[in-house]
Amino acid sequence: MKVTVIGAGTMGNGIAQVFAQGGNEVVLTDIVEPVLEKARDTIANSLERLSKKGLISETPDQVKRRITFTKSIDDGAGSDIYVEAIVEKVELKKDILQKINEMANEDSIIATNTSSISINYLSGFVKHPENFLGMHFFNPPPVMKLIEIVTGVRTSKKAVEKIQEISKDLGKEPVVVKDYPGFVANRVLMPLLREAIVAYEEGVASKEDIDKTVKLGLNHPMGPLELADFVGLDVTYDVMKVLYDEFGDPRYKPPITLRNMVNAGLLGRKTGEGFYKY
Repeated sequence: MKVTVIGAGTMGNGIAQVFAQGGNEVVLTDIVEPVLEKARDTIANSLERLSKKGLISETPDQVKRRITFTKSIDDGAGSDIYVEAIVEKVELKKDILQKINEMANEDSIIATNTSSISINYLSGFVKHPENFLGMHFFNPPPVMKLIEIVTGVRTSKKAVEKIQEISKDLGKEPVVVKDYPGFVANRVLMPLLREAIVAYEEGVASKEDIDKTVKLGLNHPMGPLELADFVGLDVTYDVMKVLYDEFGDPRYKPPITLRNMVNAGLLGRKTGEGFYKY
């Protein structure tokens, strides 16, 4: 099976790795050369770690040979599956989906990794909305088991069943959810992250103690502020904003502290500083 992943950032390169580990020919494309180079290194390092732990049956080189890194989206022509994994900006996604239309086969499945934008809205940019759905991976994709399969009104049962089967073949656990803002995971997660940021903003406790409370008291593997840094504070802000705009519910309203940090370029792990320094 040929798979094209558009966007070689944190999620895109992880998704490409997952499909390559599953034995598929993968085209990973991004218009920014340094992003592609970083993706190449990230995938190589990830495969080495998995290999040392005995978690993959092939050598890292065997998996890497199935991935083509390219700036040209046209190299993905005729793919069986397209996964759009660019930033959460509607206009940019629209442009990518329209480019995919020009090269996809009639029965190609087009999936978006969006974590918050309406599948029904995005389906308006593809020729065959019956083959369009959300395939929401979680960070880091090679490790996290869950995939949210998000269905639009016009998504066909056939497409859903095919992606369920493919997800299981990749060693993942799929869940099928309707097109509601935030789907399930982010709808539940964002109020938690927001409340932790507000507690920090109000001086209720230090960031370290807020995270320690959630980890030890609620048995979460990461504290909420640490998790927000890991996800990316810009992504966290964008998702909260979408949910707040959609629901109008104050539990999703992005805190001022989060907004200020994003505006200052403190985006978490990817920039070396967020709530913590890395």
